[in-house]
Amino acid sequence: MSEASKDQYYVPHLAKWPIVGSIGLTVTVLGAINLLNSENPGTPWVMYLGLAIIIWMMFGWFGEVVKESEERLYNTQVDTSFRMGMIWFIFSEVMFFACFFGALFYARNFSVPWLGGEGTGLATNEVLYPGYEGVWPTNGPLDLGGQFTLIDPYHLPLVNTLLLLASSVTITIAHHALRANNRKQTVIWLIATVLLGAIFIFYQAEEYVIAYQEYNLKLSSGIYGSTFFMLTGFHGMHVTLGAIMISVITVRVWRGHFRPESHFGFEAVAWYWHFVDVVWLGLFIFVYII
Repeated sequence: MSEASKDQYYVPHLAKWPIVGSIGLTVTVLGAINLLNSENPGTPWVMYLGLAIIIWMMFGWFGEVVKESEERLYNTQVDTSFRMGMIWFIFSEVMFFACFFGALFYARNFSVPWLGGEGTGLATNEVLYPGYEGVWPTNGPLDLGGQFTLIDPYHLPLVNTLLLLASSVTITIAHHALRANNRKQTVIWLIATVLLGAIFIFYQAEEYVIAYQEYNLKLSSGIYGSTFFMLTGFHGMHVTLGAIMISVITVRVWRGHFRPESHFGFEAVAWYWHFVDVVWLGLFIFVYII
């Protein structure tokens, strides 16, 4: 590549992956819709086929990007585009969780007190739900799912909080090691980060088992149960995805990818992991403690 071409914005060749991804998403959604609205036992395979297409697309598309990056086809303009794209992606994830936190806030501070007779909800309480006290946590005036027990925030949730905080430290150390071109230390600290994330997922699964079997706290336990499992469940999914992403960049570092002065693929995953950690801190405070 000539020096002049390095100053030009890199334009990728025509690729099949966008249309493949669109097909995969369409098939997945159609399969999920049929699964929810049909008793046909063959329906789940449509959704699985769509998911398989999406996974194939991700491996193929990401593989091409990695190859182009390692061939140094990208310049600073492309790097800026990647950074802007990742920033907007994380912003969209922030808004995703903001919706669930907003639902939790609205239910706890407005809906439940109104149903309990506060403010403009007095008539609603007297006519529809007499005797209901709008005290949080609650499974609603209809006592959906029966009585339940709260998760002790200072047991498994606190352990998981410490695990994620520690993982933020380990991935930061790995980043500094990569910038110092110490690949061995980078791999070691990345493996430590993956292990901490895996332990977090294990403990969250154990917490779910305890909640269902011993505490009768389920997704069907009214507004508290639904918001609790939606927030913690989606966060657990993000931790799982983050751990997979870190595993991938660990293999890439081990194979000699990334350079101390240019490693946005590494930085993007680190940004995502820090985002997941910050979300958990908010979740730990507003769902478990308050």
